[in-house]
Amino acid sequence: MPAETFTLAAAQAEPVYHDKEATLDETCEWIERAGREGADLVVFPETYFPGYPYWRRSVSIPRWTDLMVELQQNSLHVEDEAMAVLADAIADADVRVVLGTNERSDRHGSETLYNSLFYFDTDGELIGRHRKLMPTHGERAIWGRGDPASLRTYDTEIGTLGGLICYENHMTLSKAALCAKGEAIHAAVWPGFWTQDGHPGDKSRATSSAAVDTCDIYPAIREYAFETQSFVVSCAAYMSDDAPDGFSADELGFNVAAGGSMLVNPAGVVKAGPVIDEETLLTAEFSRDERRATKAYFDAMGHYTRWDAVNLAVADDTLEPIPRHERDAATTPTGRKELSPADVEAIATEHGVSIEAVEAVVKAVHDRQEV
Repeated sequence: MPAETFTLAAAQAEPVYHDKEATLDETCEWIERAGREGADLVVFPETYFPGYPYWRRSVSIPRWTDLMVELQQNSLHVEDEAMAVLADAIADADVRVVLGTNERSDRHGSETLYNSLFYFDTDGELIGRHRKLMPTHGERAIWGRGDPASLRTYDTEIGTLGGLICYENHMTLSKAALCAKGEAIHAAVWPGFWTQDGHPGDKSRATSSAAVDTCDIYPAIREYAFETQSFVVSCAAYMSDDAPDGFSADELGFNVAAGGSMLVNPAGVVKAGPVIDEETLLTAEFSRDERRATKAYFDAMGHYTRWDAVNLAVADDTLEPIPRHERDAATTPTGRKELSPADVEAIATEHGVSIEAVEAVVKAVHDRQEV
């Protein structure tokens, strides 16, 4: 059975922008800190490794191309040596990790990047990945679309773990899918915290916690927790005001990295955060009774549900360039099913007709299908 109490943490940490090796060192330090402070799970922000592309709408196409190549060179791949370094740090800290990262494709022949979450167990094993299913707006020029198969959950000793990236946390059906898969602890990651001026296309970096009045993250996370009765670690990116090496401030035109991380219980009660404009390891202790108390009143996977009235179809495909079509051994090269002699004889006996008559009917049906 899952643990009755546990400590959740959000690592609101600043990456060393576009620098894989330096960000790896920083990541290991924050993992070590989370272990020292007794965290059972620590979540890092959206594409923390090696930083969110805040330049995506602010540079020329030639500069964009150079930055894309640089981002590819500094992103994680599942077969990187960096993965072994991370595994050792995680095992030493004895903490579960959800790491937001730019991920290089592991499909042969591809150099596509994905906006991903890497899930690590306490022994450092990579137990799964989630790739953002649909990048938002200008992100579609940076990242590919994730496979449906990555929308899944993972059983751990503190509960069933899942996660979504940025505006996926607004997607009603994706949330319902994770809920239906038994999610109890949810990692929600974001590129920052912001104020909105009337609509999501007009946002700017938050300067204080007063941004909760217009930032869509604040109500979204509380509602996610309540409607799914989940413990939510909302981890949002932070970068200082200083432009990173190799960049001008103007190039980072979408820099909303004000932090804003929060820890929320299944009743939608914010137990820690949001913390604005600083690095921090946000922690809080939770009890499974907080979930039981909410579900006693409102259980989205039990007594409050009507699957006969409303239910959900969830695909679990991994998209491939050459689909594998299963072919029955008894089909022709065109995919047409052939009856065996035993089948023909059985049909003839059942209907009291000759074998020749059955064969003639089968031939006529096939001829008609091929016209």
